[in-house]
Amino acid sequence: MTITARQKMLVQQSFEKVLPIADTAADIFYKKLFEYDPALKGLFKKPMVEQGKVLMATLKVAVKSLDDIDGLVGVLQKLAERHKGYGVKIDDYTPVGNALLYTLKTGLGDAFTPELKQAWIAVYKTIADVMRSHAYSNFDASTYKNTRHYQRS
Repeated sequence: MTITARQKMLVQQSFEKVLPIADTAADIFYKKLFEYDPALKGLFKKPMVEQGKVLMATLKVAVKSLDDIDGLVGVLQKLAERHKGYGVKIDDYTPVGNALLYTLKTGLGDAFTPELKQAWIAVYKTIADVMRSHAYSNFDASTYKNTRHYQRS
């Protein structure tokens, strides 16, 4: 995983600012996600409020676990297996990343600087690549091309 110490710090500090607005952030996230890709709504079986709590708890674990990358990989691999079982496809990680960036930009406002955005992109792309590599034998992060990018906001 190639996440710099500064990127890790920026992501962790910014996520502390998201936690007090976690329910609102989750609502923003899912509305934007389904705007980007309405077909993804069918993957979610829980009520969105409950799903939002799961999302925020998962993000909290991932962000905190940036201090233990080796431990995080194992957690992500298990998460990837569950997501694949739910029907998540390789390309589905991109609108999720885009919705996350949009949510952070909306929730953090001016504090969501270009540097912070790049830090979140690095972290999310690394997480997504670990998950996709584990769940899909044909995934190769170095050659993977998707028409959607982690730059929307």
